[in-house]
This record gives sequence, C-alpha cells and structure tokens, in this order.
Amino acid sequence: MTAMPDRIRSVYTAEMTAARDTADDNARWAHLERAHILSQPYPWPHTRNHLAMLTLALRQHDRREALGQIVRIIVAAPGSLAGRYPEGNTGRTRAGLTTRMPMPADLAGTITGTRDR
Repeated sequence: MTAMPDRIRSVYTAEMTAARDTADDNARWAHLERAHILSQPYPWPHTRNHLAMLTLALRQHDRREALGQIVRIIVAAPGSLAGRYPEGNTGRTRAGLTTRMPMPADLAGTITGTRDR
C-alpha cells in the first residue's frame, strides 16, 4: 500500500476541510467530488471521502445517493488496494461505479506532480 504523497494530501485535506466548512450544499458536494478524485488510489482517504458523502446525502434526505454511497463505502478500500477505480470519477451515484470521467487540469497536475506552486 502506498501512502498519499504530501502534495496530494495537502489538496485533499483542503478540499475535505472546505466541504466541511461551507454552508452551501452544492459547494460542499463540489469539494467532496474533487477530494474523491484525489483519494481514489488510497484506501482510507477514499473510504473517508465516501463516508463524508454518505453523511451529506443523509442530511439532505437523499435516499438514492445514500444507498449509492453505502455501496461505494463497501467497495472503496478493496478497489483502491486492487488499483481498480475509474480515474476522474467524482464518486457520486449519478456518475456510476465504473465510469471514467475527465479530470480537472489542476487535480491532474497535483496527481502527476506538475502543478504550479
């Protein structure tokens, strides 16, 4: 198992903190989705992100999203450990479990280590 590099961890932590600190649920989802993209290769952060998504779905009384997050919580760590996750996927139920998605350029740069500092 590989530890999350500091350059990725700092952005992941900032996104998770921003999701927690904002009062706007749409912004909260956006931050959680960005954190999800960064967390996919790392079992614990990936699972932690889906737990935060489940918490928000429950708070919004969104049964479909909550059920989807429960499934994702179950498969997040094994998928990360096996390297089987769809890159760029936002982690939401509407995205589909295996759907690859375009990655935002700034997050791609963070992941590859080419992000401007």
